[in-house]
Amino acid sequence: MITQKEIKESVSRALSEDVGSGDVSAQIIPEDAHSRAIVISREVAIICGTQLFDEVFRQLDPKVTVNWHIKDGDEVNANQTLCEISGPSRSLLTGERTALNFLQTLSGVSTLANRYMKAILGTKTRILDTRKTLPGLRKELKYAVKCGGCYNHRMGLYDEILIKENHIQAAGSIQKAIEQARTLTPTIKLGVEVKTIDELKEALTANPDRILLDNMELTLLRRAVTLTANQIPLEASGGITLNNIRSIAETGVDYISVGSLTKNLAAIDLSMQFS
Repeated sequence: MITQKEIKESVSRALSEDVGSGDVSAQIIPEDAHSRAIVISREVAIICGTQLFDEVFRQLDPKVTVNWHIKDGDEVNANQTLCEISGPSRSLLTGERTALNFLQTLSGVSTLANRYMKAILGTKTRILDTRKTLPGLRKELKYAVKCGGCYNHRMGLYDEILIKENHIQAAGSIQKAIEQARTLTPTIKLGVEVKTIDELKEALTANPDRILLDNMELTLLRRAVTLTANQIPLEASGGITLNNIRSIAETGVDYISVGSLTKNLAAIDLSMQFS
């Protein structure tokens, strides 16, 4: 999903942001000094971002070696060693923060996604991410969602149509909005957002590829599932938390989209320790 070229570009931007014209702190270390270090997790987590971590040191100094004990998608325990690093001391110090920023942030997303996935085990529902991502890191964050066991919604505005409230208002009706979209882009998947049962009925007659049920209470979600009768996949969205996602999944909806997976980021506590 994320190519090596994209990884290189993301890491290059991050190093430019952090290192700039040079790491003035690392200059206090002798140029020929060599160090070893380990990265450990301070908490239980689903790890993600090893390729970006590697790329940080690859761009800084090809003499740095990283030996991983785990891979993306693995669950680790508190105080578990994730990898061993060796190489010129200056390079390890310069790359430490950028490398950990990627690993901590993406592991935080994959860990949260895994919690959501486990919360609905036994239901038919799949959990989707959204476009609520940090600018410049969308593909990385969506990759982390998949490492945690959830699924990706559309990548951007270009790969799937989602007709929302303002589109409907501007077009004049759900029917008109869908008809126009089908005329302009007949091969692109099309979803439409509805807020009421009446809007759902109108959407069903227009036959979109997916219907998004926005901020509906459980009773309305169940009614929507019954009314739709598996004709069109249904996606619940709005106000989703770990506390209510199980009950929402049990209504029978096909998908639940969760913006907090990539919006409310909490980095995993990781540490690089020199030896």
